[in-house]
Amino acid sequence: MGATLAAPNLDRMQSLARERYGAQAEQTVVAWRRLLEEVREQAVEQQLNAVNTFFNRRIFYELDPVVWQQNDYWATPLELMGRATGDCEDYAIGKYMTLLLLGVPNEKLRMIYVRARTAGAKTEAHMVLGYYEDPTGEPVILDNLITSVRPASRRTDLSPVFSFNHQGLWVAGQAASAADPTARLSRWREVLERMKQEGL
Repeated sequence: MGATLAAPNLDRMQSLARERYGAQAEQTVVAWRRLLEEVREQAVEQQLNAVNTFFNRRIFYELDPVVWQQNDYWATPLELMGRATGDCEDYAIGKYMTLLLLGVPNEKLRMIYVRARTAGAKTEAHMVLGYYEDPTGEPVILDNLITSVRPASRRTDLSPVFSFNHQGLWVAGQAASAADPTARLSRWREVLERMKQEGL
């Protein structure tokens, strides 16, 4: 699946941003492309922080029914930057794809579905991006809810349910992939297809 990113057409993404969403969206894609160039040679820790900050600062959090008039819609990075609004899945997908473009190996990145404890001890479904220096070790978490990238052990408000990337789907607590993520997660399959059409 890594081949999807072998030759991204970022010029196409930029022109689609202008056509579909206007000049402001194009400027966001231009800034994103600049970010890719500026941090490409940096250490992975700096890349994680820069990518997390880029999306957290530029994207306004909003629920899918408001943005897309659907209960659950997973946006591509172009759609996210185009609308400048999205929910937790959209942030996680944008950060994941950006880090892949920077050359971070796919096996070190997973989108993680969690139960997040909020004020009043309520829990709600949430998605974050995890970076695993060691596949069996503790990940650091990139999250739209907080500005800093932190080790999972410092995010006691999050309880993992399952995680996935291009290559696999893992149930919390299991070392081996349990399934093909594109077979089990139709939204993931759909967003990958749209990303291809948009130049990623």
